[in-house]
Amino acid sequence: MARWVELEAAEPEFAARVRRLLDAHKHKTMATLRKDGGPRISGTEAEFVDGDLRIGSMPGAVKALDLRRDPRVALHSGSEEADESNPGGWPGDAKVAGRAIEIEPNLFRIDLEEVVLTHVQPPDQLVIESWHPGPGYRRRQRT
Repeated sequence: MARWVELEAAEPEFAARVRRLLDAHKHKTMATLRKDGGPRISGTEAEFVDGDLRIGSMPGAVKALDLRRDPRVALHSGSEEADESNPGGWPGDAKVAGRAIEIEPNLFRIDLEEVVLTHVQPPDQLVIESWHPGPGYRRRQRT
């Protein structure tokens, strides 16, 4: 696990691009695990404070109950619609997976297990960049 500030120190350019996508939309999609182990998708807001990626929750919200029971979480930035005539113009999307640590009632810090940035490189090559604590940064391409 790593905090956001550790990603910024290890890969500042990559972290800046991921953050730009996460900041592009106020509302993100968050996945948690229900009591029975099934997935739950919720809308959430996220912010960067003091080197951490944080999410909040309303008191009594089921997503907070999920996170207290099982802290595994995934967060998706949301995506702009791609222009089919210019796929390389699509800014991409960002995904974060990790553990939610409650630092105050209903306020969670996300400790990172994986950060992924997906975008298209002209003419039609899918680029998947990722970072994991330990192994670090990786870039793959698919046609």
